[in-house]
Amino acid sequence: MVVVLGRGRGRRSSKGKNPILLFLLPSSCWPAAPSLHESDHLQCDLGKGFQHASAFNQLEGMVEQALQRTTQAGHITMRAILIRDEYGPAENLYIGEVEQPAPRAEQVLVKMIDEAFPSLQSQVKAFGLNRMDISQREGKYPPPPGASKILGVEFSGIVTELGSDVVGWKIGDEVLGLVGGGAYAEYVVAPQKNLMKKPAHLTWAEAASIPENFLTAFQALVLIGEICANDHVLVHAGASGVGIAVIQLARLYRAQTVIATTSTEEKIRRLLSIPNGATHAANYKVEDFSAVVKHITKGHGADVVIDFVAQSHFIKNLDAMAMDGRMTMLALLSGATVHSVDLSPILFKRLRIQGSTLRSRSPAYQAELISRLDKEVLPVITGENGDGSVRIYIHKVYGWNEIIEAHKEMEANKNFGKIVVEVA
Repeated sequence: MVVVLGRGRGRRSSKGKNPILLFLLPSSCWPAAPSLHESDHLQCDLGKGFQHASAFNQLEGMVEQALQRTTQAGHITMRAILIRDEYGPAENLYIGEVEQPAPRAEQVLVKMIDEAFPSLQSQVKAFGLNRMDISQREGKYPPPPGASKILGVEFSGIVTELGSDVVGWKIGDEVLGLVGGGAYAEYVVAPQKNLMKKPAHLTWAEAASIPENFLTAFQALVLIGEICANDHVLVHAGASGVGIAVIQLARLYRAQTVIATTSTEEKIRRLLSIPNGATHAANYKVEDFSAVVKHITKGHGADVVIDFVAQSHFIKNLDAMAMDGRMTMLALLSGATVHSVDLSPILFKRLRIQGSTLRSRSPAYQAELISRLDKEVLPVITGENGDGSVRIYIHKVYGWNEIIEAHKEMEANKNFGKIVVEVA
C-alpha cells in the first residue's frame, strides 16, 4: 500500500482551505512515487494547510487517476481491448474497462503503459499479434483453463507488483514475457518463470515481438524437430513472424539448406536477402515445393519440416521429407481434413509427425523452454538494423486504437515479419 496526502474535493475547512485527506491505495495504481529533490520537498502545516510544492501536484494527479480507476466495489480497473458480443469480426474489437488483475504468489504484475505522470514523456509498452488471436476472436480457439479471456499472449513492459513468493525480479524491471492470455491490456499478470529481462538495445516493440514467435520456433525446430548440423530444413509460411524466426534459428543451428515457401515473389526476394535468411525459396502458388526441395537437396529431401498450413501441403510434405524426416505441425491454416492420402511414405521413410501448441503446455514445460531460449538465443538477437546473427523483423507497429486495422492486416496475409501494437 502507498500513503498519499491530497487536497479534499468536498467541503472546505474553517480557514477556507480544502481539507487535508489521507489516501491509502494499492501501489499498483502507479509505477512509482515521483522523484523528489531538495528544492521540491513537501511542506505541510496543519494550521495553515499546504505551502506550494510542485511535487504535490504530481502526487495529487496520481491520487485522482487512481480513484477514477477504482470501481464502486473497490476494485482497480484498467483499459483493455475487448470483443463486443464475445466473438466476431475485427470490427468487434474495442477498448473498454475491466478489473485489473492481481498477482498470485508466484506471479508478477507487469505494467504496459505509463500514465501516472502525464507531464512526462511516456515509455509506451507493446504486445505482439498472432494468428491465434484471430482464431480466439472468432470463437475457434478458447484460452486454456485459468487464463485470461482477454486476447494476447506476448508482451513487453515493466514489473509493478510482486507476488509473495516471487524471487529474482523487482519492481521496475523491464521485461518481455509469455502468458496464456491477457496481453491486450494496460496490465498483465505472468508467472515469474515466464519472463525474460528486456535487452537494453531492443525497443519495446522489438521486445514484444520475441516471446511467442521465437519460443514457438525454438520448440518446433530444436525440441521437436531435433535439428542437427547439416540438416535440410523446409519452412512453410516463411514470411510470417514465426517463419522468419524458424529460418534464422535453422541457420544459427547450422542447417545446410533452409528452404522457405511463401506466396509472392516480393516475399521471396526479402527472405533471400536478409542476413541469415533462407538459402532457397519457392512460391507455393506456382511451384511444386516438394519437387523444389528434392532438386535443391539432390534427392535427399527435407530432414525437418515446419508446417502451419496442413491440408493443402500435407501430401507434398510427405513427398518432400527425407528418410527419418521430422515434421512439426503448428497450425491448420488451409484446413484440418485430408480426404485421400497415401500413408506408405510415413512407414517406409520412417517419418515422424508431431503437432504442438505452445499455449496449452504446462507451466513447467514453458518455464524450461523460456530458460533455454533466454540462454541460447536471446543474447544474439538484435533489431533489424543490428548486427546479431538473429534479428527481429517488424512489419508494422500500430497504436492500440488501430487494433481493428492491425487484425485486418494479418487476416489479409500482407505482413512480412511481426505485427506489433503499442499500448498508449
